[in-house]
Amino acid sequence: MSDADERQGSGRQHPGLSTFERTSIRQFDDPRLEWRRLFSEFFGTFLLVAVAAGAVVVDAAASGAVGRVASVTAPGLMVMAIILFMGAISGAHLNPVVTIAFALRTDFAWVRVPGYLIAQFAGAAFASVTLFAVFGPQAHDGATLPGPGFSDAQSFAIEALVTLGLVSTILGAASGAQNIGPLSALAAGGYVILAGLWAGPVSGASMNPARSFGPALVSGDYAHLWVYFAGPVLGMLVAVGVAYVLRGRGDPKARRAAEGNPLG
Repeated sequence: MSDADERQGSGRQHPGLSTFERTSIRQFDDPRLEWRRLFSEFFGTFLLVAVAAGAVVVDAAASGAVGRVASVTAPGLMVMAIILFMGAISGAHLNPVVTIAFALRTDFAWVRVPGYLIAQFAGAAFASVTLFAVFGPQAHDGATLPGPGFSDAQSFAIEALVTLGLVSTILGAASGAQNIGPLSALAAGGYVILAGLWAGPVSGASMNPARSFGPALVSGDYAHLWVYFAGPVLGMLVAVGVAYVLRGRGDPKARRAAEGNPLG
């Protein structure tokens, strides 16, 4: 089915739509408005990394006033907020492996993947530069690093495992509840908190190459960065395979969720 046919089909499937809602669908499908979706990914990733890395930086600057539990809870709450207030614009991927997972599931056009990845990495870098400008060098600029006593190999395995759970949660929510509603916001944000609580001491529970890239870029320390690229990519690939086993190929609702259309 062509994109034009799909847009027409959307109108047939929602005969009761208002003029505003029909206009919204056309805007989501309009390539001339791709800049809006890219800005959404840039801004959303900026906010996520500002909170995730910022909690680590502020904790160091304030002599432990934030605490580990708050540091792993804050990013999850930020994810919930971003999905709720901006998920309808771009799908609120905020993570390169999520974008690639949606594309592998045929829920997201491959031609749009490079733009999303650039926006996500740029947002993460800008957040890290902002934190450095405000607080100076603190706690490796909020970098995700293997915890004391844990090796790169152990951190790689944990990053793969927790990313498997994260991407599985997101793909599952998108196939039904959609990645723009309160249930999926709760699922994704809650999982981020859960993963941080048990896996944070091992690897930092990044699950997001962009989140790890920003602080590494600012600090200039790339020694462990491969862990936070290779681990999430492996976990994402396994999650896509699991999704195929559980639900088969992608579906129209999942595609609309991945692209950000609020009507499904």
